[in-house]
Amino acid sequence: MTAPPAPTRAVARTAWRDGAAAAGRRVLAEETPVALSYNRATLAVMLATPADLEDFAVGFSLTEGVVSAPAEIEELAVVAVPAGVELRMWLTPARAAAAETRRRRLTGLGGCGLCGIDSLAAAIRTPPTVSAAARFTSAQIATAIAALAPAQALNAATRATHAAGFWTAAEGLVALREDVGRHNALDKLAGALARSGRGAADGIVVLSSRLSVELVQKAAAIGAPVVVAVSAPTALAVRVAEAAGLTLVGVARDDGFEIFTHKQRIVLPAETTQHVA
Repeated sequence: MTAPPAPTRAVARTAWRDGAAAAGRRVLAEETPVALSYNRATLAVMLATPADLEDFAVGFSLTEGVVSAPAEIEELAVVAVPAGVELRMWLTPARAAAAETRRRRLTGLGGCGLCGIDSLAAAIRTPPTVSAAARFTSAQIATAIAALAPAQALNAATRATHAAGFWTAAEGLVALREDVGRHNALDKLAGALARSGRGAADGIVVLSSRLSVELVQKAAAIGAPVVVAVSAPTALAVRVAEAAGLTLVGVARDDGFEIFTHKQRIVLPAETTQHVA
């Protein structure tokens, strides 16, 4: 069986810098059509980086509500085909019947996690309520976000991928996954945690991207109490996070961060807290 394509490819390029041209090569992130099928029926086709595909299959299935636990996937095969990669899954009988009743076909682009959803209500659905009571200090938030960049090996090589990491106070950075699509990276992380038997209730999901609504929905689906990102959230992401009980922290940089929802989970030094317009 042919293996999936490599996640990177070196290509020839001509660089123009400082008034001079230079021939050379650059390593680029690969982008491949990936079909996710259940009991031979395709549910989604996404453009994704062809790495950690088993994690992607399991994570997508969990965050999109196709399954509620990895054990409901009885078999998983990664199959390279001429047009891309197929992630073929066979579900338990009860779950297969439920999946068939809600089957839809969508095509997602690298920058879009909701393309093809068949109703407006589905696009802005409120995810399960996050009840975890974990709390984190401002110093821990800073440590979590600082741990992200050094672990992004694919981005270091290509400067073209997003990352999603999971950090806990006890273990530091537990897992990290990368992809050209920010939502794919989070699905891969969700799958990695689930396949290792890890829950997300005791840690922070750390993101290298902006906080769009589908990332909030996916993080809440795995029970993560806190999401921290380097960029700002959208207004819709804030509304959905508020409704879901999820703590949303954005614009996380060396000098601090901004808390948008459920700030009770973030412990700030009382003497430095001030109101800023």
